[in-house]
Amino acid sequence: MFKAKRRTVVTVTAVVAVLLAAALAVTLLTSGKGNASDANGIVAYQAGQRPLAPNVTGTSLTGSAIKLSSYRGKTVVLNFWGSWCSPCRDEAPTLAGLDEQYGSKGVAFLGDDVGDTPANALAFTQRAGITYPSFSDNGYLVVADFSVAGVAVSDTPTTVVIDKTGHVAGMVIGAASYGQLTTLIKDAAVTKE
Repeated sequence: MFKAKRRTVVTVTAVVAVLLAAALAVTLLTSGKGNASDANGIVAYQAGQRPLAPNVTGTSLTGSAIKLSSYRGKTVVLNFWGSWCSPCRDEAPTLAGLDEQYGSKGVAFLGDDVGDTPANALAFTQRAGITYPSFSDNGYLVVADFSVAGVAVSDTPTTVVIDKTGHVAGMVIGAASYGQLTTLIKDAAVTKE
């Protein structure tokens, strides 16, 4: 019994190490290729040179199916978060407010709850006033799909803005501010893909 648990821990650790190495490699390989990064943790991809977001699918915190491709035609703000993450708690009111402001303007908000339990995550979203769905991603599978696609999600929180064609317009690494996200949402409207 102990050997099985140890094998599971070793396997999970190896998977996480491979994902982090892949994210680092992708970051190093894509730096300077059609994107601008600033000291505030913002990465903005130029229209025409944006990586295609992966077609991730999964289950929401409430058990419903979520398919990222079903949001084509809308700008998508995808926030990677966890209830255990202090900066995630700090940025939650900003995300809830932006969802209210832009939800009727063709902008969809989604979350990806990582390394968490659905019960803790749902309690968090209720306290924060977040009404948009979140993937239940305890195994970091959505994170891995984005890293393989060339969009390294290496920190929590990270917020990725996807344009109407399904390409990544930009991202904020760390807690996102109102100004950072409104800028990326506006930039996402410029498409040449």
